[in-house]
Amino acid sequence: MIVSSALMIWKGLMVITGSESPIVVVLSGSMEPAFHRGDLLFLTNRVEDPIRVGEIVVFRIEGREIPIVHRVLKIHEKQNGHIKFLTKGDNNAVDDRGLYKQGQHWLEKKDVVGRARGTDTVDSVIPPANSGTVELRNCVPIKKFVPYIGIVTILMNDYPKFKYAVLFLLGLFVLVHRE
Repeated sequence: MIVSSALMIWKGLMVITGSESPIVVVLSGSMEPAFHRGDLLFLTNRVEDPIRVGEIVVFRIEGREIPIVHRVLKIHEKQNGHIKFLTKGDNNAVDDRGLYKQGQHWLEKKDVVGRARGTDTVDSVIPPANSGTVELRNCVPIKKFVPYIGIVTILMNDYPKFKYAVLFLLGLFVLVHRE
């Protein structure tokens, strides 16, 4: 009953947010100081919302299982309206081109799992003349998320024995408290 209720809530959140993963845990320190390992982010992925410079996106790279949480650094819009964008972790020295699959230099909207909500940015965007590219020059995040609540997820990923202990205890709890 508990598992089916949780699954129904998760599927409902997927429909409401338009994201295949409406809630994610930050797994690395690449977005510090904006987000720390274990912070819980709420995502939406509405098709009609344009991707903006300074926005925090969660994207998946072909061949990698775990999605990445980074900020949009540049947007390149073609004449036909097709948008590509470049990302970078706030705590990283370089952009994410080294993370993308070989030969890929920009992300597209199809790569996005969701966009962090409950965060806002104040940014200074300078579009170079006639280039079709917009760059992020300065960004100050206003934090609104659930800090460190996802540390259990990190512990279960980093220490598999801990994961099995938690699953064993949950199973034991279900068996003992059956009505």
